Amino acid sequence: MAVMTPFLPNAEKYGPLDSRNMAVDALPWKPTPTPGIDMKVLVKDDETGLLTALFRWQPGTVLALHEHVEIEQSYVLEGEFEDDDGVYPAGNFAWRPKGHRHIARSPKGALVLCFFLKPNKFLGGELDGQELK
Repeated sequence: MAVMTPFLPNAEKYGPLDSRNMAVDALPWKPTPTPGIDMKVLVKDDETGLLTALFRWQPGTVLALHEHVEIEQSYVLEGEFEDDDGVYPAGNFAWRPKGHRHIARSPKGALVLCFFLKPNKFLGGELDGQELK
């Protein structure tokens, strides 16, 4: 498995089994397919779909209907987000099983650390069939 850590300074100095130490504040925010949600990619493996990222939700953002293709885990660092199952405030951890489908919202804004084994897939609308990468 070729796990990649983007934007890692001096990446060439690391051996295949060395720890990677990242200054997360120095990483750039990258737009997602959903306006109002940006991400900082911490770990990404294009071969498997593995992704660990910080997601910054602007107040009022809605993430369109999507399916969790594998288990997804979220830890809310700041603010809160919600769906039809509940509200997830700062300090809460939520995980969703493979096949779970929902629309997520963040009326107040949020900062969320998420772990994906495979990218989510959007269902319907203008993002139909696209993956979150």
